[in-house]
Amino acid sequence: MVVVQSYCEASASISEAWLDGGISPCFYFTLLPTVLLTLSTFFGTFHCVCYRRYGTEMEPKFVPRSRLYGLQLAVSLLLLLQFLAGLVWRVAGRGELPGYVVLYGLLSMLGWAWAVALLRLERRRVLVRDRTRGHSTVLLLFWAVAFSAENLAFISWASPYWWWGLENTQQQVEFSLWLMRYVGTGTLFFLGLKAPGLPRRPYMLLINEDERDVEGGTGQLLLDGAEESQSTWQDFGQKVRLLVPYMWPKGSMLLQGLVLLCLCLLGLERVINVFVPIYYKNIVNDLTDGSSWKTLATTVCVYVLLKFLQGGGAGASGFVSNLRSFLWIRVQQYTNRVVQVRLFGHLHSLSLRWHLGRRTGDVLRSIDRGTSSINSLLSYIVFSIFPTIADIVISIIYFITYFNAWFGLIVFVCMFLYLTLTIIITEWRTKYRRDMNTQDNNAKSKAVDSLLNFETVKYYNAENYEVNRFEDAILKYQISEWKTQASLAFLNQTQNLIIGSGLLAGSLLCAYFVQEGKFKVGDFVLFSTYIIQLYTPLNWFGTYYRMIQNSFIDMESMFKLFTEEEEVKDAVNAGNLLYKLGKVEFENVYFNYTDGKEILKDVSFTVQPGQTVALVGQSGCGKSTILRLLFRFYDVQGGCIRIDGQDISKVKQVSLRAHIGVVPQDTVLFNDNIRNNIRYGRISASDHEVEEAAIAADIHEKIQTFPEGYDTQVGERGLKLSGGEKQRVAIARTILKAPQIILLDEATSALDTQTERNIQASLTKVCSNRTTIVVAHRLSTIIGADQILVLSDGQIAERGRHDELLAKEGLYCDMWMKQQQAQDSDSASDTEAKDRKSEKLQPPSVTAGHRSH
Repeated sequence: MVVVQSYCEASASISEAWLDGGISPCFYFTLLPTVLLTLSTFFGTFHCVCYRRYGTEMEPKFVPRSRLYGLQLAVSLLLLLQFLAGLVWRVAGRGELPGYVVLYGLLSMLGWAWAVALLRLERRRVLVRDRTRGHSTVLLLFWAVAFSAENLAFISWASPYWWWGLENTQQQVEFSLWLMRYVGTGTLFFLGLKAPGLPRRPYMLLINEDERDVEGGTGQLLLDGAEESQSTWQDFGQKVRLLVPYMWPKGSMLLQGLVLLCLCLLGLERVINVFVPIYYKNIVNDLTDGSSWKTLATTVCVYVLLKFLQGGGAGASGFVSNLRSFLWIRVQQYTNRVVQVRLFGHLHSLSLRWHLGRRTGDVLRSIDRGTSSINSLLSYIVFSIFPTIADIVISIIYFITYFNAWFGLIVFVCMFLYLTLTIIITEWRTKYRRDMNTQDNNAKSKAVDSLLNFETVKYYNAENYEVNRFEDAILKYQISEWKTQASLAFLNQTQNLIIGSGLLAGSLLCAYFVQEGKFKVGDFVLFSTYIIQLYTPLNWFGTYYRMIQNSFIDMESMFKLFTEEEEVKDAVNAGNLLYKLGKVEFENVYFNYTDGKEILKDVSFTVQPGQTVALVGQSGCGKSTILRLLFRFYDVQGGCIRIDGQDISKVKQVSLRAHIGVVPQDTVLFNDNIRNNIRYGRISASDHEVEEAAIAADIHEKIQTFPEGYDTQVGERGLKLSGGEKQRVAIARTILKAPQIILLDEATSALDTQTERNIQASLTKVCSNRTTIVVAHRLSTIIGADQILVLSDGQIAERGRHDELLAKEGLYCDMWMKQQQAQDSDSASDTEAKDRKSEKLQPPSVTAGHRSH
């Protein structure tokens, strides 16, 4: 017959948390199953109701078959049976049991049964709009607490009440059961992070891909709202790896010393936080006990000194905290600089295709928010989260040792509920914060696009349209902002309710002990002061968690920029281009910007050293694409491009582009003065060399007419200059670079006839003895080319010199005739306009005389 004796052993009490060098088994085995059962039943029931009400049953074909899931289920059932076997063994072997042993066995079996049920539920049902990201928070937290609890057994290594001595059969069996639990809970926790029994992709995505025949699909189909429901902790390891280089200032002994000093000051703050309420208690006890003035004055002085060091509210603005913040400024500046410089360099390494499709407003906002969020994240983790956790652990230990286990239990339960609900609610409101960022990006992008296209807005009287469009974007942003702030208010009220309940329970219990004569009045003051001091960082802990999560959200766009792949990369062990004569060869080149539409088809031609080859044809036939491929903005899909027999895809891009100069069709200048814009061709050039390049480009005299000369600011993107002036600056820039290979992409398209003739003469001098490829629209500018290639539909339709192509009477001849007719028509129109103007200027009598005739 089984007899249940007193709840604890005869020599122990439930209120004693520490007993003979270890945790009291009665206290430990009461607290553990209570916490696990609360997790599995209370939160598990809520979780189960959500899955039942809002989830859907997954089709069996979408449920992954995994041996690891079978292992998860087997280990869970084994642990469940272990508790039952342990209880049966204790009953059979001892006959008499303490009450906590029965409670531990029954509650543990009930909790693990719920865990098995939740494991099976998550495998069979899924929240339709939820992106699969692993097991639920409830199940992961259950396994984590269970595994952590088994690790707590090591604290009682020296206690005779535990099984570490292995002195008898009972301890040996208990050790074996503990070892089984330790291995089992650890296995479940680490397998739970992988979630082998759950689909790795959104369930609705799997259904859509199964129902729709998407030819050549890449799996990029996303649900509306799938991104919003994604946890900010997803890919946490990847984010941390990106953050690690910024956490420790390499190469600077001074900054590393500052980091270590700040950490020491952080530890000093933790010590001060412990002694402030103790000395406050001593003051009260000295006053009530009638201590001497010297003792009282000493205690008060020490207390005031500690408060000066601590500041108001757990070191929020004390001397130590301010000193640490001051020392951390240099480290924060280092982080800020490194992040921005690396990201800026990474953006410049991306391909032209990415930059043509980017939204400048989005990129700038992502950089700003991402940079500031990294600083915030490091500050919150190092100086807020870790210290708060340390304060919580220290306070629990202090309450248990100085008061009794009930106070520690009250604090632990309150903090557990507080942190758990904070995490759950914060995860829920993440989608609102992410949507607010999206709407903020949209509003700023519309503003930037509208301001950059100011002239276009004025041309079409679209000011009201742009203002209304911006207002609509602001309204959408404010709706998302309201949801974010409302959910924040709900979270704060929940936190205040938990904190108030814990403070009420602890204060009533402490007041009762004071009334019973077990505590002094100073002990109540100590408890009140310490608990309020504890709840201050605990209250901020929710804010820290939100800010860390917000920082992760703000960093997501920046991380996406970091993870953008370079489309054009240098080959492994690529060498420098060995320039010899400048022979350019295109051999069977194929290229397309998008799949299914080829821009170049089997293009082959050779430019001999020093020759000038012209590319002509209708718009969109691939002329400018050839120049971009030679400059290696893109890599070819087929064929090969060589310079002096070297495949340009096998050499370093920097060395390739150092030998090539480009005058683009659409010239964009920096918001700087004219001198620096020309000097950009060769940064080390002197002012005299800059002026010589301007003279060669026929813009020197024009610059001299400006009030500030070469110091004239050109405005954003060169908007203060005319199209012809910008193009001549670009030509001067290329002349200053003095490259061996020159690419002219309709370099004189924005110039008048006289200026075009002057620059053509200058370009002829510059291009002499240099390999030159010209894209031309005006055929009159390339009459003297050594070879003319006529492109049509991505292929070379004709090739030869000007006279040869005219003799063929093909595409080139047809283009030439049309341009000549257009030119003659323009000349006739100009002559007629001059005649009409001359007629208007004649005296009236003469005009009347003509009319009389």
